[in-house]
Order: sequence, then structure tokens, then C-alpha cells
Amino acid sequence: MKKFILTLSVFTASQGFTGAQTWFHADSIQKHINYLASDELEGRGTGTTGEERAASYIINEFKSFNLEPGAGGINWKQEFDFKAGTHGTGREGKANNVIGFLDNEAPFTIVIGAHYDHLGKGEDGHSLDAHAEGKIHNGADDNASGTAGVIELARFFAKNSEKEKFNFLFICFSGEELGLLGSEYFANHPTINLENVTCMINMDMVGRLKKDNPVLEVSGVGTAPEWQAMLQKFSSKAMEIKLDSAGVGPSDHTSFYNKNIPVLHFFTGTHSDYHKPEDDADKINAKGEEAVLLVISGVIARLPADRKLEFLKTRNPSMDSSTSFKVTLGIMPSYAGGTDGLKAEAVLDNKPAMKAGMKDGDIVIKMGDMDIHDIQDYMKALGKFEKGQTTTVVVNRNGEKVSLEVTF
Repeated sequence: MKKFILTLSVFTASQGFTGAQTWFHADSIQKHINYLASDELEGRGTGTTGEERAASYIINEFKSFNLEPGAGGINWKQEFDFKAGTHGTGREGKANNVIGFLDNEAPFTIVIGAHYDHLGKGEDGHSLDAHAEGKIHNGADDNASGTAGVIELARFFAKNSEKEKFNFLFICFSGEELGLLGSEYFANHPTINLENVTCMINMDMVGRLKKDNPVLEVSGVGTAPEWQAMLQKFSSKAMEIKLDSAGVGPSDHTSFYNKNIPVLHFFTGTHSDYHKPEDDADKINAKGEEAVLLVISGVIARLPADRKLEFLKTRNPSMDSSTSFKVTLGIMPSYAGGTDGLKAEAVLDNKPAMKAGMKDGDIVIKMGDMDIHDIQDYMKALGKFEKGQTTTVVVNRNGEKVSLEVTF
């Protein structure tokens, strides 16, 4: 690998990692996202023509880096069946993971992935827009940004003048928005020997690093002994890195954690455009994504090549909240640790939290008579309520306790 030198001091809140320009390019990141999140692709719904066009774009990029087809034989695509809808009762079809392989004749392989599907025209019921159907959901941050990250990391590692110490499998998953379908299918039908995979790195929504308060959230740090100390070295006043141990979360790394593979999941935070038609390419912070990719390449540079990472099981949040609860508060919770309570990354329109006056960034510290210290406490408390009930929710808002009356 190129000699890795990370100088966080060159990062500024307005410009991002200027030093990253040598290796990763904001213009290229933006170009990928501009196409993948264009109206031409009609939201990249799973199994749609727009998603097929996105797949073709990714394959052409992989070919330009001289990657090998990674889906078996001469295939770039790994096809699987899907059913949409909350319980798999909606439309049916076939979708494809897009896979490229970089063979460095190394003993171990790193999987780098992101999902490239999104919500199409809101036909599958996952949009948070009040009148979603028929509106193109371009999904620039979710997850054209992660897909662009996979493409750029593939270019970086393939074009290195020195042979890398790992093989790389680059995967763009479909069906994530329908329930991690593509990554689960790959994990159960791998095209390489998973025994040789040392770790999986996932990117989901890495395109909106805040310029005034840059925070990169990384989860999965409890899945290998090396992760936490390694990532703490990247955190600074220039860009804070918040760590969470859980190997399970609402994205494709979960499918690999379930196969006892160490994982890391990179995320720059949710926002009010999440799962809405307004998640467009002009809101992307491409310079910020340069910074994210520099951290990822730096982590990889520090990994031991003579042995596999040791896999560790972690305490994980429940992932069945969408089907277990009778009510919803209407927030996008943060899965990053380091905060006492449950931070609302975004408060969703016309939901109980917003109607009660909750704001983005509020930290839920009490719900009814139950103290909230983390997402597990939040889920336990939420499960006690019925539709129509009213309770008091106490939040920490900029250091002050605020009591809100919430009606579910």
C-alpha cells in the first residue's frame, strides 16, 4: 500500500480532508452520485430498470479498474429472488448483487460493501413522505454515497503501484431496503470461501458529513479486539469519530456478523431527508466523503496480514422493532454509543415525537417511568405502550431537561 500518512489537522469544517485529494477525489465521488441519484434511474428500486442501469454503471467502473468478475465464473451479477412488502407479500421479482474481485494472491480477503438499491417511486411502503407513491426517491445519501465509496475504494486499491497485502471483494448489494435481502443471500451463497475473509467493511449513508460539527459514526468495533484502539487514533477535533460496539445494525454488515466475521459500519448520520424524495445529489458533502474513505483506507493499512482478525460476539440492539411494537415515537435513533440516553438523529414529520415538540438532536433519557440509557432501554420502554396512550418523555436538550407529553 502507498505509505499511509493521516494528518487530521489539514481537515477543516468547510473543506474536508485536503490531504485526501491525493488518493480520493471529491469530483469523482460527486460524479458517481450525480448519476446514481439522477431521475433517469427513478430511485433504483429493487429489481427495477433503474436499478439495472445502476448495476451496469458499477460493472463498467469495475471493469475499468481491471477487477475480475466476482459473482462466479464470468459473472458480475449474483441474482436472487425477492418479495417486497412488510412481510414479503408485495411485488415479486429478481434482483442482483454486483461483485468485483481484486486478486492479490494473498491468504486473506477483505469484503468492502454498500447497498445500491433505494426506494424507487415509493411503491414498497418504506418512504417517510406523506404522499410518497409516484415520487422518485433518488437516495443520494442512501445509498448512492456508499456505492460511490465502494467504487472509489476499488479504484484506489486496484490502481496501487504496489501489490496489496489482502485480496478485496467489492460488493454492491440490492434488496437492502427490503430487509438486507442481497447481503443475506450472499452470506448464505458466498462466491468465495468465507473462512478466508478477515473482515467486512460496510458504508451506508456516508455522504452528509456535517461541515459545522463533523462526526463519523462507526459501529461494529466490538467485533474484533483491534478495532476500538485503532479507530480512536483517527478521532480529533477536526472530525470526531463516535464508536459503537454492536455488530448488528440496520444495514448489510449484519449479514456478515451473523456469519462470525468481524465488521465495521461507517455512517455520517441521518437527516430530515431520510427516505424522502428530497435526498438529492446537490446536498452531498463530497469532500466529507473523501475524509471517510481516507479513514477506511487507513484502517485497512493497519490490519495484520499474517492472521485473520479474531471474531468477538457483541451485545446487540433488537432488530425487530418494526414488527414487534404497536406504536412508534417517530424518530430516527442513533446507533452510535457514547451518549447516556437515546439520541434522536432526526424527528420525523407528523409523528408523535414531532407533535409533542421533540427536536432533532434531543436525547431521550426517560419514557414514562423507565430511565433510558441506550437503545435497548428505549425499545423495552416503547414496547409497553398501546396506540392512543399518552406518556411523558423527558429529553436532554443542550444540557437541559425538557418534559414532553407524547400521545401515540
